[in-house]
Amino acid sequence: MDNLIEKARKIHLIGIGGIGVSGLAQILLKHGKKITGSDNVYSTLIKKLEKKGIKIFIGQKERNISSDIDLVIHSQAITSENPEYKKALSLKIPIISYPEAVGFLMNKKKGIAIAGTHGKTTTSALIVNILQKNNFSPSFLIGGEIIGKGNSGVGEGEYLVVEACEYKRSFLNYYPEIAVITNIEEDHLDYYKNLEEIKKAFEKFCKNVRENGFIVCWEEDDFFKVIRKNFLKKAITFGLKEGMWQAKNIEYSKKFTSFECWFNNKFIGKVKIKIKGLHNVLNTLASFAVGDIIGIPWENLKKSVEEFKGVHRRCEIIKKINGITIMDDYGHHPTEIKSTLKSIREIYPKNRLIVVFQPHQYSRTRFLLKDFASSFLLADKVIVPDIYFVRDSLLEKRLVNAKILVERIRKNQKEAIYIPTFSEIVTYLKEIIKQGDIVLTIGAGPVNEVGKELIKELEK
Repeated sequence: MDNLIEKARKIHLIGIGGIGVSGLAQILLKHGKKITGSDNVYSTLIKKLEKKGIKIFIGQKERNISSDIDLVIHSQAITSENPEYKKALSLKIPIISYPEAVGFLMNKKKGIAIAGTHGKTTTSALIVNILQKNNFSPSFLIGGEIIGKGNSGVGEGEYLVVEACEYKRSFLNYYPEIAVITNIEEDHLDYYKNLEEIKKAFEKFCKNVRENGFIVCWEEDDFFKVIRKNFLKKAITFGLKEGMWQAKNIEYSKKFTSFECWFNNKFIGKVKIKIKGLHNVLNTLASFAVGDIIGIPWENLKKSVEEFKGVHRRCEIIKKINGITIMDDYGHHPTEIKSTLKSIREIYPKNRLIVVFQPHQYSRTRFLLKDFASSFLLADKVIVPDIYFVRDSLLEKRLVNAKILVERIRKNQKEAIYIPTFSEIVTYLKEIIKQGDIVLTIGAGPVNEVGKELIKELEK
């Protein structure tokens, strides 16, 4: 595979509009490759790629694959039935997956791979920021847009920071110097049978860590029992009450989350981060652990995280207008939703909180229906549009829908309403919102469009 990418002059990426694949495209472009790609939907990410000179086809068709292409890379959402995939096979063009390609890049660097059910993107971004601020010039490839930096970059240094997804065991293509495991919960149950199978995949991921490498993990997570048993010599831990790196006396305000940082039971300093919530305190501790392994002094670590501005779509305030605060978040798992609402409530305890939640995947909604239904206890009103359709079969689409979720939310004594389309939601919000309200759009799909359209309407 190494020679495939090294020798390839022209590379075509199927599913180039995805956050990960779009980042890979930019890295390959900076390595001097001629890049083309395709996706089914035009987006702001594709617009950015086009501005860099990448030719992109909207719609995946056989004619997009020409005989002068040396290599095809496809996203994990692409199957062997894809017309471009089939055409590449017929032309005998080598085909590899996105994680296989990223694995190749990591083999050439000192890899830092951040895995876990939640917090991967923010933790990855914090680590990138620490390395950049301390002149390590890392390359990076993550699943979100770091404010002011984007989702990928090519540095001159020896480190490559990668967000490592467990879906389809993608992260088993990576052999990092440092692995970070933020936490492990049930997710991707359209692929994994249960939590035990997920944990086994993470255990294999830990075995991929290079001989003299490290595993940074949350000691209070149940999975640490596996780490303690099999990888203790490599383990660097963090937590709130347990772990080598700990946060104590956490305080919340509208501008900062502050806490005392302790290392090996010794107080080392007070930290004030701009990112909100308890979950981001844990993400920050994980990034401290990585920076310390690399040898960055404490004062430099502290300064780097305090200057960190965050990641787009992570509890992000989009605009304050007419006394109304419009926020957006990428959360698409029950635990993420609870954490986001909790962090908002810690800062705005008395404001009315209206949540527009777009479920991501029919299968995820069905498997975690009970947990989703209880995720909104801190909201005053929940609005649910149709489920975002991705990776699911038509059978899954028939087994669950947004109305079922709304009914379950109501059973938890919360006000919930089903409104199928974004335009109808914007119209409804215009009628009910008032000064002091917080409107939060949340979900991994394009639900943030609701906030953008609402702002346009309020500015009229």
